[in-house]
Amino acid sequence: MGMKIIFCGTPQFAVPSLEKLLHHPDIEVVGVVTQPDKRRGRGNQLSPSPVKAVAIANQLPVWQPERVKKSPETLNLLRQAEADFFVVVAYGQILSQEILDIPKLGCINVHGSILPQYRGAAPIQWCLYHGETETGITTMMMDAGMDTGAMLLKAYTPIGLFDNAHQLAETLADLGGNLLVETLKKLADQEIQPIPQDNSQATYASLLQKSDYLIDWSRSAIALHNQIRGFVPNCVASWREKILKIITTVPISPNYFSELPQDLQGLVQDYSSLSGHSGHPGSVVNIAKGIGPIIQTGEGLLLLREVQISGKKVQSGWDFANGFHLEVGEVLGQINLEF
Repeated sequence: MGMKIIFCGTPQFAVPSLEKLLHHPDIEVVGVVTQPDKRRGRGNQLSPSPVKAVAIANQLPVWQPERVKKSPETLNLLRQAEADFFVVVAYGQILSQEILDIPKLGCINVHGSILPQYRGAAPIQWCLYHGETETGITTMMMDAGMDTGAMLLKAYTPIGLFDNAHQLAETLADLGGNLLVETLKKLADQEIQPIPQDNSQATYASLLQKSDYLIDWSRSAIALHNQIRGFVPNCVASWREKILKIITTVPISPNYFSELPQDLQGLVQDYSSLSGHSGHPGSVVNIAKGIGPIIQTGEGLLLLREVQISGKKVQSGWDFANGFHLEVGEVLGQINLEF
């Protein structure tokens, strides 16, 4: 197959794709483009992206322009590389048509959804928010639009009720790496015919905003559960004038009993008594011993499995309820946008 690749990517999601290329005997990665180092952690130290760390470990050239399409130096280096393909996996910058025209055979993108659904920056988070039960990876030929290029291959994976965005991203990252290698091989062997997307079926997964993290207890338990696992660990409510992050939840309903983990099967036996309690949305209607508080929502009950008080470590719902002497009848509120 023998081909030269420039790899453009930044977060951990892109790492399996880069590693699969590096380990393939017929593929040569001749350079890596990634976002500039960022300050991270308590020490506020400059830290390389996960993709840069892998590139350095493999002694690859690394280019980190602030804006790739405005960097003549980077554009010259990309031209000089004489790559067959540019591969883009969660790079984080838009490539201009000028850049898309550089590689001999085109630019390939590995996208974390089944296109044309969930085009955009946050497909994994929004597919969970909307309660999808299946997602996957699409490889495509890039054009100047936002995830609008002709599709190459797809791979699918189911979504469990308790999968969150981090877990699903790991699954899709591995799936994407394998599909990328398959895509390159089949392109080299002329075994793929790119398929245009049906724009009328397109949906969009926009960048997340702070407002997306606000919990509105008047929504249904399943809608809140999907929001919390989709946007983990950022969803917030107010409690005793503090900011409370809700990390892990369980919707308590016969609809989901079959998917409950073994340690929560006791909730099935207790459901008839639990469902007899009610209150205003956001109120604590029960505290399941050894498990955690159960909250009334606009429709159904929601168990808080893990929470985090601002400035503290993540703790189990039971430790939270027990340690702070949480009482039935207390109310968790909605906070404003200035948290």
